[in-house]
Amino acid sequence: MEILQAGDRVRYANGGTALTGTYITERDGMAVIKLDNGYNIGTSPEKVELAERAAPQSPAGAGVVVQNPDLPELSIISTGGTIASRVDYRTGAVTSQFSASDILRAIPELAGIARYRDRQVASILSENMRPALWQELARAAYAEIRHGASGVLVTHGTDTMASSAAAVRFMLKTPVPVIFVGSQRSADRPSSDNAMNTLCSAAVATGDLGEVAVVMHATTNDDRCAVHRATRVRKMHTSRRDAFQSMGMAPLGYVDYPSLSVTLSDEAVRRGTGEPELRDALEERCGLLHFYPGMPSSILDAFEGYAGLVLSGTGLGHVATEWIPKLREMIEDGTTVVMTSQCLHGRVCDRVYNTGRDLLSVGVIEGEDMLPETALVKLMWVLGNERDPERAGMLMQTDLAGEIRRRSI
Repeated sequence: MEILQAGDRVRYANGGTALTGTYITERDGMAVIKLDNGYNIGTSPEKVELAERAAPQSPAGAGVVVQNPDLPELSIISTGGTIASRVDYRTGAVTSQFSASDILRAIPELAGIARYRDRQVASILSENMRPALWQELARAAYAEIRHGASGVLVTHGTDTMASSAAAVRFMLKTPVPVIFVGSQRSADRPSSDNAMNTLCSAAVATGDLGEVAVVMHATTNDDRCAVHRATRVRKMHTSRRDAFQSMGMAPLGYVDYPSLSVTLSDEAVRRGTGEPELRDALEERCGLLHFYPGMPSSILDAFEGYAGLVLSGTGLGHVATEWIPKLREMIEDGTTVVMTSQCLHGRVCDRVYNTGRDLLSVGVIEGEDMLPETALVKLMWVLGNERDPERAGMLMQTDLAGEIRRRSI
Protein backbone atom coordinates (compact mmCIF):
# COMPACT_ATOMS: atom_id res chain seq x y z
CA MET A 1 0.00 0.00 0.00
CA GLU A 2 1.44 3.36 -1.05
CA ILE A 3 1.89 6.07 1.55
CA LEU A 4 -0.50 8.91 0.81
CA GLN A 5 0.43 12.59 1.02
CA ALA A 6 -1.69 15.69 1.48
CA GLY A 7 -3.12 16.79 -1.86
CA ASP A 8 -3.05 13.35 -3.50
CA ARG A 9 -6.08 12.48 -5.62
CA VAL A 10 -7.65 9.30 -4.26
CA ARG A 11 -10.49 6.86 -4.85
CA TYR A 12 -12.67 5.70 -1.98
CA ALA A 13 -14.51 2.42 -2.30
CA ASN A 14 -17.20 1.28 0.12
CA GLY A 15 -19.22 -1.72 -1.04
CA GLY A 16 -20.65 -0.80 -4.41
CA THR A 17 -19.97 2.92 -3.97
CA ALA A 18 -16.86 4.53 -5.47
CA LEU A 19 -16.04 8.20 -4.92
CA THR A 20 -13.07 10.43 -5.69
CA GLY A 21 -11.54 13.20 -3.69
CA THR A 22 -8.40 14.75 -2.24
CA TYR A 23 -6.43 13.17 0.59
CA ILE A 24 -5.97 15.57 3.52
CA THR A 25 -4.28 13.68 6.34
CA GLU A 26 -4.45 10.66 8.62
CA ARG A 27 -5.83 11.43 12.03
CA ASP A 28 -6.64 9.06 14.86
CA GLY A 29 -6.12 6.09 12.55
CA MET A 30 -8.57 7.43 9.97
CA ALA A 31 -7.83 8.70 6.46
CA VAL A 32 -9.41 12.15 6.03
CA ILE A 33 -10.63 12.86 2.48
CA LYS A 34 -12.19 15.95 0.93
CA LEU A 35 -14.69 14.46 -1.52
CA ASP A 36 -15.37 16.17 -4.84
CA ASN A 37 -18.85 17.06 -3.60
CA GLY A 38 -17.24 19.27 -0.93
CA TYR A 39 -17.81 17.09 2.13
CA ASN A 40 -15.05 15.67 4.31
CA ILE A 41 -15.12 12.06 5.44
CA GLY A 42 -13.02 9.88 7.68
CA THR A 43 -12.57 6.25 6.68
CA SER A 44 -10.28 3.30 7.09
CA PRO A 45 -7.06 3.77 5.09
CA GLU A 46 -7.58 0.30 3.56
CA LYS A 47 -10.59 1.67 1.65
CA VAL A 48 -8.55 4.41 -0.02
CA GLU A 49 -6.29 4.01 -3.05
CA LEU A 50 -4.05 6.48 -4.82
CA ALA A 51 -5.37 7.88 -8.12
CA GLU A 52 -2.88 10.66 -8.82
CA ARG A 53 0.04 12.15 -6.94
CA ALA A 54 -0.21 15.79 -5.86
CA ALA A 55 2.07 18.19 -7.69
CA PRO A 56 5.17 18.90 -5.58
CA GLN A 57 5.13 22.24 -3.77
CA SER A 58 7.90 24.22 -2.20
CA PRO A 59 7.69 24.17 1.58
CA ALA A 60 8.91 27.75 1.74
CA GLY A 61 6.19 29.98 3.07
CA ALA A 62 3.74 27.12 3.49
CA GLY A 63 0.94 28.15 5.80
CA VAL A 64 2.42 31.61 6.26
CA VAL A 65 0.27 34.71 5.99
CA VAL A 66 2.28 37.64 4.65
CA GLN A 67 1.56 40.79 6.66
CA ASN A 68 1.43 44.17 4.93
CA PRO A 69 3.02 46.78 7.22
CA ASP A 70 1.07 49.57 5.52
CA LEU A 71 -2.31 48.20 6.61
CA PRO A 72 -4.00 48.94 9.98
CA GLU A 73 -3.25 46.47 12.78
CA LEU A 74 -6.02 44.39 14.28
CA SER A 75 -5.85 42.13 17.28
CA ILE A 76 -7.54 38.73 17.14
CA ILE A 77 -8.55 37.45 20.56
CA SER A 78 -9.46 33.78 20.36
CA THR A 79 -11.79 31.95 22.75
CA GLY A 80 -12.65 28.85 20.69
CA GLY A 81 -16.07 27.82 19.38
CA THR A 82 -17.20 26.51 16.00
CA ILE A 83 -15.31 29.24 14.17
CA ALA A 84 -12.13 27.66 15.57
CA SER A 85 -13.19 24.01 15.46
CA ARG A 86 -12.34 20.82 13.64
CA VAL A 87 -14.16 17.54 13.28
CA ASP A 88 -13.08 14.38 15.08
CA TYR A 89 -13.39 11.96 12.17
CA ARG A 90 -13.74 8.89 14.39
CA THR A 91 -16.83 10.19 16.20
CA GLY A 92 -18.09 13.07 14.04
CA ALA A 93 -17.94 15.38 17.08
CA VAL A 94 -16.83 19.01 16.70
CA THR A 95 -13.97 19.99 19.00
CA SER A 96 -12.35 23.36 19.61
CA GLN A 97 -8.77 23.20 18.36
CA PHE A 98 -7.55 26.21 16.42
CA SER A 99 -5.64 29.25 17.69
CA ALA A 100 -5.96 32.73 16.23
CA SER A 101 -2.88 32.00 14.08
CA ASP A 102 -4.66 28.97 12.64
CA ILE A 103 -7.57 31.22 11.62
CA LEU A 104 -5.17 33.50 9.72
CA ARG A 105 -3.72 30.55 7.85
CA ALA A 106 -7.17 29.20 7.07
CA ILE A 107 -8.47 32.53 5.72
CA PRO A 108 -5.52 34.12 3.88
CA GLU A 109 -7.80 36.82 2.41
CA LEU A 110 -7.63 38.50 5.82
CA ALA A 111 -4.13 39.65 4.89
CA GLY A 112 -5.59 42.02 2.32
CA ILE A 113 -7.65 43.87 4.93
CA ALA A 114 -5.24 44.42 7.81
CA ARG A 115 -2.19 43.07 9.59
CA TYR A 116 -2.75 41.07 12.74
CA ARG A 117 -1.47 40.03 16.09
CA ASP A 118 -3.19 37.30 18.06
CA ARG A 119 -3.94 36.56 21.67
CA GLN A 120 -5.64 33.50 23.09
CA VAL A 121 -7.82 33.94 26.16
CA ALA A 122 -9.41 30.48 26.06
CA SER A 123 -9.99 27.48 23.81
CA ILE A 124 -13.46 26.36 24.82
CA LEU A 125 -16.91 25.73 23.43
CA SER A 126 -19.07 28.66 24.45
CA GLU A 127 -21.37 26.73 26.77
CA ASN A 128 -18.33 26.67 29.08
CA MET A 129 -18.03 30.47 29.12
CA ARG A 130 -18.29 32.11 32.55
CA PRO A 131 -18.09 35.61 34.07
CA ALA A 132 -14.41 35.28 35.00
CA LEU A 133 -13.61 34.75 31.31
CA TRP A 134 -15.75 37.76 30.40
CA GLN A 135 -13.46 39.78 32.63
CA GLU A 136 -10.37 38.31 30.96
CA LEU A 137 -11.83 39.18 27.56
CA ALA A 138 -12.51 42.78 28.58
CA ARG A 139 -9.01 43.13 30.03
CA ALA A 140 -7.41 41.62 26.93
CA ALA A 141 -9.37 43.91 24.59
CA TYR A 142 -8.50 46.94 26.72
CA ALA A 143 -4.80 46.00 26.70
CA GLU A 144 -4.83 45.54 22.92
CA ILE A 145 -6.48 48.92 22.41
CA ARG A 146 -3.98 50.61 24.74
CA HIS A 147 -1.22 48.87 22.79
CA GLY A 148 -2.40 50.59 19.62
CA ALA A 149 -4.71 48.11 17.90
CA SER A 150 -6.96 49.79 15.33
CA GLY A 151 -9.64 47.28 16.18
CA VAL A 152 -10.23 43.99 17.97
CA LEU A 153 -11.78 40.76 16.69
CA VAL A 154 -13.05 38.29 19.28
CA THR A 155 -13.66 34.80 17.89
CA HIS A 156 -16.33 33.10 19.98
CA GLY A 157 -18.77 30.21 19.96
CA THR A 158 -22.24 31.36 18.95
CA ASP A 159 -24.28 29.81 21.79
CA THR A 160 -23.28 32.41 24.39
CA MET A 161 -21.65 35.03 22.18
CA ALA A 162 -24.41 37.60 22.74
CA SER A 163 -23.95 37.44 26.52
CA SER A 164 -20.18 37.75 26.24
CA ALA A 165 -20.46 40.72 23.88
CA ALA A 166 -22.89 42.46 26.21
CA ALA A 167 -20.63 41.80 29.21
CA VAL A 168 -17.61 43.30 27.46
CA ARG A 169 -19.72 46.27 26.36
CA PHE A 170 -20.63 47.11 29.97
CA MET A 171 -17.06 46.68 31.23
CA LEU A 172 -15.23 48.43 28.40
CA LYS A 173 -15.58 51.86 26.86
CA THR A 174 -13.81 51.73 23.53
CA PRO A 175 -12.97 54.31 20.84
CA VAL A 176 -12.31 51.53 18.28
CA PRO A 177 -14.38 48.59 17.02
CA VAL A 178 -14.46 45.49 19.22
CA ILE A 179 -16.15 42.88 17.06
CA PHE A 180 -17.41 39.49 18.21
CA VAL A 181 -17.62 36.93 15.44
CA GLY A 182 -18.47 33.25 15.25
CA SER A 183 -19.79 30.68 12.83
CA GLN A 184 -22.79 28.42 12.87
CA ARG A 185 -21.07 25.73 10.80
CA SER A 186 -17.51 24.49 11.06
CA ALA A 187 -14.92 25.19 8.38
CA ASP A 188 -14.95 21.67 6.91
CA ARG A 189 -18.60 21.98 5.84
CA PRO A 190 -19.39 23.32 2.35
CA SER A 191 -21.98 25.68 3.86
CA SER A 192 -19.60 27.04 6.49
CA ASP A 193 -20.02 30.71 7.30
CA ASN A 194 -16.72 31.13 9.14
CA ALA A 195 -14.67 32.72 6.33
CA MET A 196 -17.32 35.22 5.26
CA ASN A 197 -18.17 36.21 8.83
CA THR A 198 -14.51 36.71 9.69
CA LEU A 199 -13.76 38.75 6.58
CA CYS A 200 -16.81 40.96 7.17
CA SER A 201 -15.79 41.41 10.80
CA ALA A 202 -12.29 42.48 9.81
CA ALA A 203 -13.80 45.02 7.41
CA VAL A 204 -15.92 46.47 10.23
CA ALA A 205 -12.95 46.44 12.63
CA THR A 206 -10.95 48.63 10.24
CA GLY A 207 -13.88 50.99 9.65
CA ASP A 208 -15.59 53.87 11.43
CA LEU A 209 -17.43 51.98 14.19
CA GLY A 210 -16.53 52.85 17.77
CA GLU A 211 -18.34 50.34 19.98
CA VAL A 212 -18.67 46.63 20.79
CA ALA A 213 -20.71 44.74 18.19
CA VAL A 214 -21.50 41.29 16.81
CA VAL A 215 -21.03 40.64 13.08
CA MET A 216 -22.71 37.60 11.52
CA HIS A 217 -24.62 36.57 8.38
CA ALA A 218 -27.58 38.86 7.69
CA THR A 219 -29.35 36.35 5.44
CA THR A 220 -29.10 32.67 4.62
CA ASN A 221 -27.21 33.63 1.46
CA ASP A 222 -23.58 34.67 1.17
CA ASP A 223 -24.47 38.25 0.28
CA ARG A 224 -24.02 40.38 3.39
CA CYS A 225 -23.38 40.40 7.12
CA ALA A 226 -25.20 42.47 9.73
CA VAL A 227 -23.56 44.59 12.43
CA HIS A 228 -25.47 44.17 15.70
CA ARG A 229 -25.19 46.27 18.87
CA ALA A 230 -23.73 44.07 21.60
CA THR A 231 -26.51 44.78 24.08
CA ARG A 232 -29.42 44.35 21.65
CA VAL A 233 -28.53 41.12 19.84
CA ARG A 234 -29.77 37.58 20.36
CA LYS A 235 -29.25 34.18 18.75
CA MET A 236 -32.71 33.31 17.41
CA HIS A 237 -32.14 30.00 15.63
CA THR A 238 -30.19 26.87 16.49
CA SER A 239 -28.44 26.36 13.16
CA ARG A 240 -29.33 28.94 10.49
CA ARG A 241 -26.48 31.13 9.36
CA ASP A 242 -28.58 34.26 9.93
CA ALA A 243 -29.41 33.19 13.49
CA PHE A 244 -28.33 36.48 15.09
CA GLN A 245 -30.91 39.25 15.09
CA SER A 246 -31.01 42.80 16.45
CA MET A 247 -33.90 42.96 18.91
CA GLY A 248 -36.07 46.05 19.17
CA MET A 249 -33.91 47.98 16.72
CA ALA A 250 -32.41 47.74 13.27
CA PRO A 251 -28.81 46.54 12.91
CA LEU A 252 -26.12 49.19 13.25
CA GLY A 253 -25.07 48.48 9.69
CA TYR A 254 -24.28 45.95 7.00
CA VAL A 255 -21.25 44.58 5.18
CA ASP A 256 -21.76 43.64 1.53
CA TYR A 257 -20.00 40.48 0.42
CA PRO A 258 -17.68 39.90 -1.35
CA SER A 259 -16.96 43.62 -1.81
CA LEU A 260 -16.66 44.06 2.01
CA SER A 261 -18.19 47.53 1.72
CA VAL A 262 -19.39 48.68 5.16
CA THR A 263 -22.45 50.89 5.69
CA LEU A 264 -23.26 52.18 9.20
CA SER A 265 -26.47 53.77 10.45
CA ASP A 266 -26.58 57.17 12.11
CA GLU A 267 -27.13 55.42 15.45
CA ALA A 268 -23.78 53.61 15.39
CA VAL A 269 -21.15 55.09 17.68
CA ARG A 270 -18.26 56.34 15.57
CA ARG A 271 -14.55 55.60 15.94
CA GLY A 272 -12.65 57.98 18.20
CA THR A 273 -15.55 58.75 20.54
CA GLY A 274 -13.96 59.02 24.00
CA GLU A 275 -10.96 57.29 25.54
CA PRO A 276 -10.62 53.59 26.44
CA GLU A 277 -11.80 52.86 29.97
CA LEU A 278 -12.06 49.56 31.83
CA ARG A 279 -14.35 48.87 34.79
CA ASP A 280 -14.32 45.10 35.08
CA ALA A 281 -15.86 44.36 38.47
CA LEU A 282 -18.70 41.83 38.30
CA GLU A 283 -20.97 40.42 40.99
CA GLU A 284 -21.29 36.77 40.02
CA ARG A 285 -23.97 35.97 42.61
CA CYS A 286 -26.74 36.83 40.17
CA GLY A 287 -29.23 34.57 38.45
CA LEU A 288 -31.83 34.47 35.68
CA LEU A 289 -35.13 32.65 36.18
CA HIS A 290 -37.65 31.97 33.41
CA PHE A 291 -41.16 31.79 34.90
CA TYR A 292 -43.65 29.20 33.67
CA PRO A 293 -47.31 28.59 34.64
CA GLY A 294 -47.48 26.60 37.85
CA MET A 295 -43.85 27.22 38.82
CA PRO A 296 -43.80 27.01 42.64
CA SER A 297 -42.48 29.96 44.61
CA SER A 298 -40.27 27.50 46.52
CA ILE A 299 -37.91 27.51 43.54
CA LEU A 300 -36.81 30.95 44.73
CA ASP A 301 -35.13 29.21 47.66
CA ALA A 302 -32.37 28.19 45.24
CA PHE A 303 -31.44 31.87 44.96
CA GLU A 304 -31.21 32.52 48.70
CA GLY A 305 -28.20 34.71 49.39
CA TYR A 306 -27.90 35.91 45.79
CA ALA A 307 -27.06 39.56 45.27
CA GLY A 308 -29.34 39.86 42.26
CA LEU A 309 -32.04 38.00 40.34
CA VAL A 310 -33.50 38.72 36.91
CA LEU A 311 -36.98 37.33 36.31
CA SER A 312 -38.13 36.56 32.78
CA GLY A 313 -41.83 37.07 33.35
CA THR A 314 -44.92 36.74 31.21
CA GLY A 315 -46.36 39.53 29.07
CA LEU A 316 -45.81 42.96 30.56
CA GLY A 317 -43.68 41.42 33.31
CA HIS A 318 -45.62 39.11 35.60
CA VAL A 319 -45.18 36.06 37.80
CA ALA A 320 -47.77 34.22 39.90
CA THR A 321 -49.36 36.20 42.71
CA GLU A 322 -48.20 33.61 45.25
CA TRP A 323 -44.59 34.62 44.51
CA ILE A 324 -45.00 38.14 45.82
CA PRO A 325 -44.51 37.42 49.58
CA LYS A 326 -41.36 35.41 48.83
CA LEU A 327 -40.02 38.15 46.56
CA ARG A 328 -40.65 40.68 49.33
CA GLU A 329 -38.54 38.59 51.71
CA MET A 330 -35.70 38.28 49.20
CA ILE A 331 -35.64 42.01 48.51
CA GLU A 332 -35.74 42.86 52.22
CA ASP A 333 -32.79 40.48 52.70
CA GLY A 334 -30.77 42.42 50.11
CA THR A 335 -31.43 40.75 46.76
CA THR A 336 -31.98 43.14 43.84
CA VAL A 337 -34.81 41.74 41.70
CA VAL A 338 -35.34 42.94 38.12
CA MET A 339 -38.32 42.04 35.92
CA THR A 340 -37.96 41.44 32.17
CA SER A 341 -40.35 39.91 29.65
CA GLN A 342 -40.30 36.57 27.86
CA CYS A 343 -41.85 38.36 24.88
CA LEU A 344 -38.41 39.80 24.00
CA HIS A 345 -40.13 42.57 22.05
CA GLY A 346 -41.80 45.43 23.89
CA ARG A 347 -41.45 47.02 27.30
CA VAL A 348 -42.11 45.82 30.83
CA CYS A 349 -44.91 47.80 32.46
CA ASP A 350 -46.08 46.61 35.85
CA ARG A 351 -48.57 49.44 36.32
CA VAL A 352 -51.36 47.98 34.19
CA TYR A 353 -52.54 44.95 36.16
CA ASN A 354 -52.84 44.31 39.90
CA THR A 355 -50.09 41.68 39.86
CA GLY A 356 -47.66 44.15 38.38
CA ARG A 357 -48.57 46.84 40.87
CA ASP A 358 -48.07 44.38 43.71
CA LEU A 359 -44.64 43.45 42.33
CA LEU A 360 -43.64 47.11 42.25
CA SER A 361 -44.93 47.62 45.79
CA VAL A 362 -42.51 44.99 47.18
CA GLY A 363 -39.54 46.50 45.34
CA VAL A 364 -39.25 44.61 42.05
CA ILE A 365 -37.50 46.81 39.45
CA GLU A 366 -38.93 47.15 35.97
CA GLY A 367 -36.32 46.11 33.42
CA GLU A 368 -37.67 48.42 30.71
CA ASP A 369 -37.19 46.69 27.32
CA MET A 370 -33.90 44.93 28.12
CA LEU A 371 -33.39 41.41 26.87
CA PRO A 372 -33.36 39.01 29.85
CA GLU A 373 -29.77 37.84 29.20
CA THR A 374 -28.56 41.42 28.80
CA ALA A 375 -30.33 42.40 32.01
CA LEU A 376 -28.50 39.61 33.85
CA VAL A 377 -25.11 40.74 32.58
CA LYS A 378 -25.92 44.36 33.38
CA LEU A 379 -27.06 43.42 36.89
CA MET A 380 -23.74 41.65 37.49
CA TRP A 381 -21.90 44.76 36.36
CA VAL A 382 -24.06 47.23 38.27
CA LEU A 383 -23.85 45.30 41.54
CA GLY A 384 -20.12 44.84 41.04
CA ASN A 385 -19.65 48.59 40.85
CA GLU A 386 -22.45 50.03 43.00
CA ARG A 387 -23.22 48.85 46.54
CA ASP A 388 -26.05 51.26 47.31
CA PRO A 389 -29.34 49.40 46.52
CA GLU A 390 -31.26 52.54 45.59
CA ARG A 391 -28.51 53.74 43.28
CA ALA A 392 -28.19 50.26 41.77
CA GLY A 393 -31.92 50.24 41.05
CA MET A 394 -31.66 53.58 39.29
CA LEU A 395 -28.75 52.35 37.18
CA MET A 396 -30.73 49.28 36.12
CA GLN A 397 -33.35 51.61 34.66
CA THR A 398 -30.77 53.89 33.01
CA ASP A 399 -29.48 53.28 29.50
CA LEU A 400 -25.74 52.73 29.95
CA ALA A 401 -24.69 50.92 26.78
CA GLY A 402 -27.58 51.06 24.34
CA GLU A 403 -29.40 48.24 26.17
CA ILE A 404 -32.57 50.32 26.79
CA ARG A 405 -34.45 51.95 23.94
CA ARG A 406 -36.29 55.24 24.35
CA ARG A 407 -39.12 53.78 22.30
CA SER A 408 -39.97 50.11 21.95
CA ILE A 409 -40.83 48.71 18.52
